[in-house]
Amino acid sequence: MATMFDEMHAGERTRAHYQGYERWLAEQPQGQMQARREEAEVIFRRVGITFAVYGDKDSGEGTERLIPFDLIPRVIPAHEWREMEAGLRQRVTALNRFIHDVYHEQEILKAGIVPKEQVLHNAQFRPEMMGVNVPGQIYSAIAGIDIVRAANADGSGSYHVLEDNLRVPSGVSYMLENRKMMMRLFPDLFARHRIAPVAHYPDLLLETLRSLAPQGLASEPAVVVLTPGMYNSAYFEHAFLAQQMGVQLVEGKDLFVKDRFVYMRTTRGSRRVDVIYRRIDDDFLDPEVFRPESTLGCAGLIDAYKAGNVTLANAVGTGIADDKSIYPYVPAMIEFYLGEKPILHNVPTWQCRKAEDLAHVLANLKDLVVKEVHGAGGYGMLVGPAATKAEIEDFRRVLMARPDNYIGQPTLSLSTCPTYVEAGIAPRHIDLRPFVLSGAQGVQMVPGGLTRVALKEGSLVVNSSQGGGTKDTWVLEN
Repeated sequence: MATMFDEMHAGERTRAHYQGYERWLAEQPQGQMQARREEAEVIFRRVGITFAVYGDKDSGEGTERLIPFDLIPRVIPAHEWREMEAGLRQRVTALNRFIHDVYHEQEILKAGIVPKEQVLHNAQFRPEMMGVNVPGQIYSAIAGIDIVRAANADGSGSYHVLEDNLRVPSGVSYMLENRKMMMRLFPDLFARHRIAPVAHYPDLLLETLRSLAPQGLASEPAVVVLTPGMYNSAYFEHAFLAQQMGVQLVEGKDLFVKDRFVYMRTTRGSRRVDVIYRRIDDDFLDPEVFRPESTLGCAGLIDAYKAGNVTLANAVGTGIADDKSIYPYVPAMIEFYLGEKPILHNVPTWQCRKAEDLAHVLANLKDLVVKEVHGAGGYGMLVGPAATKAEIEDFRRVLMARPDNYIGQPTLSLSTCPTYVEAGIAPRHIDLRPFVLSGAQGVQMVPGGLTRVALKEGSLVVNSSQGGGTKDTWVLEN
């Protein structure tokens, strides 16, 4: 395995973009970081920055947990961010082109670049969207692209896209709250560094959503955030973003459809809704079209949507492009739609639906990461090097029963970042989720994103549901 890439240190040397932080850290009195850590936990608990855990009976904390916050920032130099930003813009543009194509001409399927059966027989493909036009041909207005840095054989590191989250990506509220917390705890640090701001994300999000409103409306279309309710794991984020944008947070029961237009009930009567930033999966949006038993959505919503009288962000059917069985084809999409070479590369991936790939994965389970194509949150996966022989054999049986449901990838030596843990400062594995906004104004993003950290020593799973934490992400300005 290649040498592990440390974000802060190159052997005995501190990387240039971390040297200012290292000097500051050396000046801190003993006990200062621990005191600040305890202060951060008190503030986060008071503000209610939590996420829900379903079926977690042993934590002693009921269904609500704080996401652990780490005091040591992840720092990215300006030149690295510029290249990553260009790669993200390119990738999300191609993915939006692909989704539009899938629901219209299907040129990429006719060309044989993406196998037709993997799209048309996919659980995320929505036949109801065939021929439906969406504003600006933008299906994923809000994308969360998971990026990892892996070590190369020569000790350098290179960025790879691990996953594309194009349906209802979460975590941006933690990015914003982490920055506020760092500025509150360590104002002197921000006086020493030129750190690109992220606080304007809600403004960019609102601008993006309004730009996708149905045509012929007033200059300020009515935007709402649609939540499944307070028991959803990301409810804090739904309420936070609505509050930050100055728009209404609604549940399905607050909406109704009349004459193919959507309205929300308010204390002052009904008000038309033009754009819905929905944090509900397709299946639950409209009981007349998808799951008839769903009480989370609004009857008639899809009819109003197809009539062009309301915008849903993200669009129905977007999940076809963040399915892990489609992920291997994204580099080819970039070349097909944009005529460009990918700036950000994929992680090598074996598709278990293919007999040759399946044979390789089965022969190397102890060394690979195997994931469900529709999986999320770190569930339904095998991390071979961390699994017992019994776990590997159990997973082998599951994989052989449904090979089309899985992909395999090498176990990447994810980069590490110094992290403040119980034993002091120690390296822990990290990833990065930048949030990419696509609207009539083009593709925009705030610098950085949410850095997630695997707090358990040696763990490669950064998901909050699996014990991961988060860090503030600094992009240094030149």
